Amino acid sequence: MNIDTKRRTLVNAAGALALSSVAVLALSKPKERIIKIIAKKFEYVPSEIRVKQGETVMLQFTAPEVPMGFSLPDFAVRADIMPGKVTTLRLTPDKTGSFAFLCDVFCGTGHEDMNGMLIVS
Repeated sequence: MNIDTKRRTLVNAAGALALSSVAVLALSKPKERIIKIIAKKFEYVPSEIRVKQGETVMLQFTAPEVPMGFSLPDFAVRADIMPGKVTTLRLTPDKTGSFAFLCDVFCGTGHEDMNGMLIVS
């Protein structure tokens, strides 16, 4: 075997090792759970969301009727939800407990009752 063949074999082996390492990392990384939430007059569906501490979730909001808001003050996150569009919010809770969320965009006479609960275990 000449030097070029040995070098080519070594480079190919290093490339295969690097590719397999990337594949293992991609497979071992947990996928983010997607939670779909509908913000409609005058409720969130679902109104109760359960997640684990440290679990990253993607909240996907839709609003079929009018503009809405989502505010989760205990985690300092909020989003505007517009009809006909999907609003995405990534959340990784760092504490356990029950945390209220609410609509912070006036959406009509039942606005004050539009809320829900995030339960982190």
